[in-house]
Amino acid sequence: MFATTLSPSQGASHWYALRTTYGREKKAYDYLVSQHVTAFYPTLHVVRVKQGKRCHVEESRIPNVFFAYGTEQEISAYVFDNARLPYLRFYYRHRHEGSRIVREPLIVPDAQMESLRLVCAAEAQDIVTADADDRRFAAGNRVLVTEGTFKGVTGIVARIHGQQRVAVVIEGVLAVATAYVPSAFLQRLDAE
Repeated sequence: MFATTLSPSQGASHWYALRTTYGREKKAYDYLVSQHVTAFYPTLHVVRVKQGKRCHVEESRIPNVFFAYGTEQEISAYVFDNARLPYLRFYYRHRHEGSRIVREPLIVPDAQMESLRLVCAAEAQDIVTADADDRRFAAGNRVLVTEGTFKGVTGIVARIHGQQRVAVVIEGVLAVATAYVPSAFLQRLDAE
């Protein structure tokens, strides 16, 4: 049994994680932007060979996911617009209230969105996207990157492919890890 409740911060603007089906995130993103909604669609420029020719294409860095900023009510108008966007939905956070499962649209904190934007804007090709439930991110220290390409990123230290990286973990959705970051560029943050 599922129920959707109105969050206490429904009148405030937040970043919401949105998902689409069948790789239609670019189409949904373009529509929301045309409607003057602030959105973030992380992409990656790659070279593909099609019919023997090299083509530069833009791909989604996080398949089927993008982010929109606004009030829950504003974003819901697009999420539940089955005429224009039948393939767009919220990512939901599920919590238990007795025997009921209550689901709320997943709000991404502003600091996490800023870190995600910094990581995705970097031209480094060694950025790794992983499942948010990956155990590598469970016990890491919270740090701030103070120098280099990823300066300003706040996340969790993790070892991936034998390298020290900083991962931005968006609970229930994904984790995006930077390329290698030396220890000298990290400042440990106090546990919150």
